Amino acid sequence: MQITDIKIRRTYQDTRLRALVSVTIDGELAVHDIKVIEGPERLFVAMPSRRDDSGAFRDIAHPITTAARRQLEDAILSAYQEHLEAQQGAQQLEEHLHAGQEAGE
Repeated sequence: MQITDIKIRRTYQDTRLRALVSVTIDGELAVHDIKVIEGPERLFVAMPSRRDDSGAFRDIAHPITTAARRQLEDAILSAYQEHLEAQQGAQQLEEHLHAGQEAGE
């Protein structure tokens, strides 16, 4: 399985849900609404799911093997961390520029 693209679609601050993610596999299959969730001990990935007639949640799509699940989770969490770092860098740059503008006024 070749993960060819990961898009962090949306991030959240004040909830256990931290991000919604889309993944493209082999440049041919897209899986949307993968969740990054803050667990009690670490972040983890939850596959897209829906509630069945009995009220239980069932994955719509999911990795079959442990190795594939680990590969997918590692790639998603790595992309999520890079996204957060890029957001922090952009925010710091914006604050720096804003402070420079105020000092020059």
